[in-house]
Amino acid sequence: METQTLQQITAKAIAERAGTSKATLYRWWPNKSAVVIDAFRQMVVPELPLRDTGSLAGDLTAQTRNFARVLAGPGGGMLRSFVVAARSDPEVAAAFRSIWSDPRRREAKAILRRKQATGQLRKDANLDLILDSLYGPLYYRFLVKNEPPTQKYAEALAALVIQGLNP
Repeated sequence: METQTLQQITAKAIAERAGTSKATLYRWWPNKSAVVIDAFRQMVVPELPLRDTGSLAGDLTAQTRNFARVLAGPGGGMLRSFVVAARSDPEVAAAFRSIWSDPRRREAKAILRRKQATGQLRKDANLDLILDSLYGPLYYRFLVKNEPPTQKYAEALAALVIQGLNP
């Protein structure tokens, strides 16, 4: 099946494919963007487990590898369409943050807090800055340079961030 952009997808088509009505969709989601982003999240989250591997380096490396793999696959095109649409559509931006980015950050920060509690990460470490340092370059490479990040790039990025976290 061909990947469509968010603008190409209609609520009517979603409802028809789901065998329901548009009214039913809007009972569960506030708008088309939320339906599509939620479907994307449900499809992609199994590929992006935020597991506690027992080590900070293991966690960060696994997260960057997994996200790079998603960006290089079919999910990358949909993610790109959400980010592009969110730049000019506040409804898409709100759905993207509330359904995708905010929950993922909360989960990742919970793992980092556990690392702080076990002494693997400094108590004063800026968790938002760590996540921005880890994911920002992946988004940049994918969205600005139009290059899906490779596994080698993801591993090198994780190593760089981890090195910066060492005392």
